[in-house]
Amino acid sequence: MLAFTSTKIFMGLQRKHNGINKYRSFSLNCSAFDDGQKSTEIEARQKKLMSRGLPSRKPLKGVKQIVAVASGKGGVGKSTTAVNLSIALKTIEPQKSVGLLDADVFGPSIPLMMNIQQSPTVNDANLIEPLVNYGVKCMSMGFLIDNKSPVIWRGLMVMSAIDKLLRQVAWGPLDYLVVDTPPGTGDTHLSILQNLPIAGVLLVTTPQRASVEVTRRGANMFKRLNIPIIGIVENMSSVTCPKCNNEITLYNSETQTIAEEFGVQILQSIPLSENIMESCDTGKPIVLSAPKSIQTAAYKNLAERLILFLVNQPVNKN
Repeated sequence: MLAFTSTKIFMGLQRKHNGINKYRSFSLNCSAFDDGQKSTEIEARQKKLMSRGLPSRKPLKGVKQIVAVASGKGGVGKSTTAVNLSIALKTIEPQKSVGLLDADVFGPSIPLMMNIQQSPTVNDANLIEPLVNYGVKCMSMGFLIDNKSPVIWRGLMVMSAIDKLLRQVAWGPLDYLVVDTPPGTGDTHLSILQNLPIAGVLLVTTPQRASVEVTRRGANMFKRLNIPIIGIVENMSSVTCPKCNNEITLYNSETQTIAEEFGVQILQSIPLSENIMESCDTGKPIVLSAPKSIQTAAYKNLAERLILFLVNQPVNKN
């Protein structure tokens, strides 16, 4: 219709004006207007089609709020953070129920860190009962396979497994569900972020540029999917001397740059610690094994700041 209208105007001017410059100038302006209108219409149609293709976010029955612990980079301490954060939440608010989901299908580590070796059972409603230790409900692919068996799956199988770990587990009633996500920005993240109402995501990184740049990609994914970024946990930026307890900086931190870029705070900087490593390997997280340590104080403070953030976020009442 717009193209037809512009053509009629075009012909009328051609009859009235013999000036070639006027004719050309107006024809170019009409053409530009027509192209811009078409471009706007195409963009609107694309957004509409994309919104149709995205699944609706459905809450988990009985789960009030879900927090993701994530980073595009592997080996930065996401699982360690998720485990100690979960136990710190339970310690600070013992009346609240806390769950921990290990969403890393290919490299589950929650069974080791939470010292859970048995397999889960299925209840009368045909739902998997999460395993409980230290007062935290846990679920992991590691509970369902042999600890030496690799998971060699393609994307669709991974997405199906994540859906089962989320929706075929008797999570409720639960106040907080902490999701330990795998590295990257792929199928697992999309299966969780596009299907669940995530209250917020906690970014975990180490201060090196190589780690921060990959974490930035992960942060951009959350931004595009409209997931609030709670803040950043910086791991292994320093080490505490066992003799004098002085803190020794190991790297020139790049973490502040990403914090400023996304308008969030570095909630905690947790030093590299042999005690944290040993506690994870023995299955008794440092929040429990060394309750008066500097590291435990850091995780508890992180949990307190998370609770303050969640107060202002929506709560599922189903």
